[in-house]
Amino acid sequence: MTDKHLFQSDKLNRLSLKNRLLVAPMTRISASVDGVPGERMQQYYQRFARGGFAAVITEGLYIDESWSQTYAFQAGLVNSKQATGWRAITDSVHQHGAKIIAQLMHAGAISQGNIYRPDTLAPSAVQPRGEQLSFYHGHGAYSLPCEMSEAQIQQVIASFADTAARAIGVAGFDGIEIHGANGYLLDQFFTDYTNQRSDRWGGDISARLSLTLAVIRAVRQRIGSDITLGVRISQGKVNDFQHKWREGEAGARQVFALLAESGIDYLHLTEYDALQPAFADSSHSLVQIARLAAPALPIIANGNLSTAETAGMALHQGADYVAIGKSALANPDWPARIREQRPLQAFDKQLLAPSADVKNSELA
Repeated sequence: MTDKHLFQSDKLNRLSLKNRLLVAPMTRISASVDGVPGERMQQYYQRFARGGFAAVITEGLYIDESWSQTYAFQAGLVNSKQATGWRAITDSVHQHGAKIIAQLMHAGAISQGNIYRPDTLAPSAVQPRGEQLSFYHGHGAYSLPCEMSEAQIQQVIASFADTAARAIGVAGFDGIEIHGANGYLLDQFFTDYTNQRSDRWGGDISARLSLTLAVIRAVRQRIGSDITLGVRISQGKVNDFQHKWREGEAGARQVFALLAESGIDYLHLTEYDALQPAFADSSHSLVQIARLAAPALPIIANGNLSTAETAGMALHQGADYVAIGKSALANPDWPARIREQRPLQAFDKQLLAPSADVKNSELA
């Protein structure tokens, strides 16, 4: 596909998008200690809107004042002060002609900076693989989580729904993305080795996906049918980068079919390289598998799609939109540069060092 396809307008549910280019969610740990986004984050987000992106998907926002916070200085959306901070950001993004979607998340077992509680929850009491992330102020091994009770699971579902309603009704967001990827709580329920439950929340693919589906239903009920709702899914995790789904392509097709039936408006797929085969015994990328399993479901592709060429290839494989991450950090005006045929700046990894907070150079 040519560059012009990247700039075709479209709709996600009733959300009008001026092109197919979105900013991927990226954790920048730049809120206050108590999770309130301020002027620094407003300047950071509005740059992408000024640069021509159709929409920005926020970094993951925590959803309660108990176990959901993942990182120190992570923004939340659980009280009026946090919602007011986000309202200033959404207003600013809208003023520059873009939309903004709130990504909602729960850390589960891999919390490493929760100001509300020192302990962690998970589907099962399984030690997380890997170590805490140093660029998010973590160090050493993750703690052993406590297995969640049924009441705690129900509270998580309610917290996702409550926060989604607050995001739309108070903070001014245009849509909701449920974070079911990258090793966080919903992904822990889906992952076979972290979910060893024998009740209705564990077992086969449909059972392990049931919490994500329950969250989708609860959020949809609260925000209504007209508000854009999506879910993010991945194989790899922040603490287990090379993980692959044990059930392979057949299992992936089942996952995507179940999600398509859930009533979401889009599926956001993230891989290290979105264009490469998802499994060793298959030639299909995750995007291609999802397109085969869910022909009518809009797909956002993310993962090493840093150029117009690779972004166009993702559309050719079946994606409807492209979410750009690190290249957007280096080029907040990425869409304008591509449209005007100006060169892209290379991403400098020092931008996320020694920690991943927003740097002064990004606000110029």
